[in-house]
Amino acid sequence: MTRKLEYLPPASLVPYPKNARTHSKKQIQQIAQSITTFGFTVPVLIDGAGMILAGHARIKAAQSLGMAYVPCIRVEHLTAAQKRAYILADNKLASNAGWDEEMLASELFELASDPDLDFDLGVTGFSIPEVDMYVDGLAPEEPGDPADDILPVDPPQRFAPGDVW
Repeated sequence: MTRKLEYLPPASLVPYPKNARTHSKKQIQQIAQSITTFGFTVPVLIDGAGMILAGHARIKAAQSLGMAYVPCIRVEHLTAAQKRAYILADNKLASNAGWDEEMLASELFELASDPDLDFDLGVTGFSIPEVDMYVDGLAPEEPGDPADDILPVDPPQRFAPGDVW
């Protein structure tokens, strides 16, 4: 099934009136910063009538940036019930994912260390304290092998009868 990319004015799109997903002003600002840094990389999904199925926050961010047009893809094969379920699924399924924290820490460390990085690392959605927490977690807190700290099951006797303490 081939889908055609259309560029439409954000004001011409109709938000789904029962959209249960909320977006804070801070999150809209983060998305706007992402669009400014990387471009509008994920098209908004709309139905045949221009109702937004996925991309409500991207539309708000685009409007805050004064964008005249946004990329859209029409999804016209869904029934009314499927549209409603898809809107919920689109928002919930992404939030069900987890993180490989070691991989995440490594990626954040490499980005933070990249001399060619020409944007604020906060554009990733991670705050600077979060970045620091993950990056600091890469290095052991104390030098040495943690196995050296394990107490033996039967410690050797280090005292003798008659010793005075």
